[in-house]
Amino acid sequence: MDNILLINIGSLSGILSPAVQKKSGAEMAQMESIENAWLSIKNGLIDDFGSMHNFNSVRTETLETIDCTGRFVLPCFVDSHTHLVFAQTREEEFVMRINGKSYEEIAEAGGGILNSAKRLAAMSEDELFNAAKIRLAELISYGTGGIEIKSGYGLSVENELKMLRVIKRLKEVSPIPIKATFLGAHAFPLAYKQNHAGYIDLIIKQMLPQIVAENLADYMDVFCDQGFFTCEETDTLLQAAAKLGLKAKIHGNELGYTGGVQTAVKNNALSVDHLEYTGQEEIDCLLNSETMPVALPGCSFFLGIPYAPVRKMIDAGLPVCLASDFNPGSTPNGRMGFVVSLACTQMKLTPEEAINATSINGAYAIELSKELGSITKGKLANVVITKPMDSLAIIPYYFGVDQVEKTIISGKVFNKNNF
Repeated sequence: MDNILLINIGSLSGILSPAVQKKSGAEMAQMESIENAWLSIKNGLIDDFGSMHNFNSVRTETLETIDCTGRFVLPCFVDSHTHLVFAQTREEEFVMRINGKSYEEIAEAGGGILNSAKRLAAMSEDELFNAAKIRLAELISYGTGGIEIKSGYGLSVENELKMLRVIKRLKEVSPIPIKATFLGAHAFPLAYKQNHAGYIDLIIKQMLPQIVAENLADYMDVFCDQGFFTCEETDTLLQAAAKLGLKAKIHGNELGYTGGVQTAVKNNALSVDHLEYTGQEEIDCLLNSETMPVALPGCSFFLGIPYAPVRKMIDAGLPVCLASDFNPGSTPNGRMGFVVSLACTQMKLTPEEAINATSINGAYAIELSKELGSITKGKLANVVITKPMDSLAIIPYYFGVDQVEKTIISGKVFNKNNF
């Protein structure tokens, strides 16, 4: 079923012209919509839409019809930052945090990223693939229509390649677009704890050439923060990746004012993600760049750390993207509807700003603006039909409760049990 007609839509929202690739500043509060609308999908793409008042002029004989009375139809979420491929959950670290241990203390004790790396090394590629496929299906059912997935729990040549091969296999079977990011510079493995230069050399001379040769990654990411990779180390890694054609992304300013933003802009990064510690200097730096600021409120919620000051960023004229950061350690939740709730309740974004941040700006952060992120003729028909609701504000208002009734992916109603 690639051809569908949606009729009697209470509000068709998130309409944009093809020229709009992202929204910045005051634009983010605008949500273009048509009340009492229809939308036709043909060959998996958005074909046309309009008001039910001119519906009789639309040829509908070949389209299967879905009545959307009282419902919103919106572009699917685009989740630009996830760690979807992992071996096991880390709930024991969750309990350690309850008992007073910090994220850094847990990492120092061999927990955190190193814990995930140890467990991932013991799992086969097939086991990782099957577990990740189940998670992906669940996220699509919650309304995600495009996603980025990082490596970073391998921390060795063999296991980083294993993770990226799993992501490549997911790309091949996934009904939604996937972007792959190489994050070998996620942490220093124990064997290189006192030999940072040795691990950086391993990434540059052994990992990167194989990854590029096998076409396993779209981007290169580095955890540029205190206790992880310095700005200088990050520069070295990103410059090596750029020479091989991999664009930059950065984990930055999660743990302090550590120069991650400036390093991202210097390296023309597509995005700089986390940004819990962002001041005027960082905002000014981003204003003079094309780098998308990406906030991860689920991480702040789960770890009890500050939220990125996205209200201040938007008021300064910046675009802002919001992503889930779904991972087993700091954000074991990939529900983008909950991300929207956190944006509104904790970051003081309006529902419209939060939806734009998780749709068109999410698409921009992984170079999918021409395919996803808005109701635009010719884009992939990746849209959600909500439950009956009177206002867009219902999505963040009922925090933790999904308002997605159906996810349509490329003109097909998605059923996670058939994936």
